[in-house]
Amino acid sequence: MKGTFITFEGGEGSGKSSQARLLAEYLKEKGYDVEVTREPGGTGIGDAIRAILLNPELSEMGNVAELLLLGASRAQNVHERIEPALARGAVIVCDRFIDSTLAYQGYGRDFDLGLLKSLNSLATGGVTPDLTILLDLPPEVGLERSKALDKAEAKQGEGDRFEQEDIEFHRRLRKGFLELADAEPDRFRKIAVQQDMEETHKMVVEIVEGFLEGR
Repeated sequence: MKGTFITFEGGEGSGKSSQARLLAEYLKEKGYDVEVTREPGGTGIGDAIRAILLNPELSEMGNVAELLLLGASRAQNVHERIEPALARGAVIVCDRFIDSTLAYQGYGRDFDLGLLKSLNSLATGGVTPDLTILLDLPPEVGLERSKALDKAEAKQGEGDRFEQEDIEFHRRLRKGFLELADAEPDRFRKIAVQQDMEETHKMVVEIVEGFLEGR
């Protein structure tokens, strides 16, 4: 039996990582075989690339280099983690995937969406999510959440390379994610992020349980 591929998408501070973790824990308690991964990252190679991509000191990185590094991380994640998990029938929970490239590099960096879709297809070998949960909130709120989390974790500086982009960049991201979701209503489910993390988690569980039952 082929597995199920679930991705979380959204802007900075939307809580994707936390919600992905909470969903994975919930599904494991229900007896599912769960594979948890993230992008960029998810593998040894991917995590090394992630460290480069998010390093705020590497401000000289060009947009093309950024795009190709993201594609390399994704290709390794699909090869090493996602395809084997799908083959064994697992539920894959992934923090970001192809839609983040379309939003960040397409809407944010102004790359042609057709080009990005072709690069994504090459990197993934045609693997696409079965269900994508978009966690939506205003970018101003999300960035404040990110700053608060960085402070709580005693991180230095003003956030990673993407968090340091201006507010207009983050507004374009949100617009992009919402347009992508509207274009594929069968795959996407939109959730307005709640102040209480547990309330958002309950919404995620309701969506995922209904989806899995329908398969």
